[in-house]
Amino acid sequence: AGFSTEINAVGQYIGCVILGLAIHFIFLFCVLKKFTHHGFLYIKYLFRALLTAFGTASSSATLPTTLSCTDDAGVNRSTSKFVVPLGATINMDGTALYEAVAVMFIAQAYGIELNIGQQIVVFITATLAAIGAAGIPQAGLVTMVLVLTAVNLPLEGIGLLLAVDWFLDRFRTTINVWGDSVGAALVEASIKYLSKLKD
Repeated sequence: AGFSTEINAVGQYIGCVILGLAIHFIFLFCVLKKFTHHGFLYIKYLFRALLTAFGTASSSATLPTTLSCTDDAGVNRSTSKFVVPLGATINMDGTALYEAVAVMFIAQAYGIELNIGQQIVVFITATLAAIGAAGIPQAGLVTMVLVLTAVNLPLEGIGLLLAVDWFLDRFRTTINVWGDSVGAALVEASIKYLSKLKD
């Protein structure tokens, strides 16, 4: 019965992370559609990069494919060469979301209630820690130590996530790469808009 309870809790955690990442994917698509001329076709062009991100769980390893796909999608090469590598280093939005959910799960697993102030600290620290995360598989586990320490949660709680982290890592890396690609399209749209204003 105890094992079944734990499996159910981990299953709900996995579902929560994937749901959060899916909502973020849709949000980024809505931003892309609102502020650029791109639409569903952009996802088609980026599909190879997203699949590579899912397969490698590394935004750095996916970088050449992402640049190639943004070229195919019509993003100016000079823009993508600046935005995408920068995004692969500091734009870890999927990782930030994952770390915040993971820390909340660890707190619940240990029966520790976090107040609103501590939850805000978790969200801010997770965002900052994700910026410092390397673009390699399971780098989020390392930076999660910072988030757990910030709210005095037991570091051994990371052990609760080890069995499923390799799986969730692929989803959050895919979102990271999608965010970089959307960022490149948005920067190019901003440049074109500013050029029109200047003219």
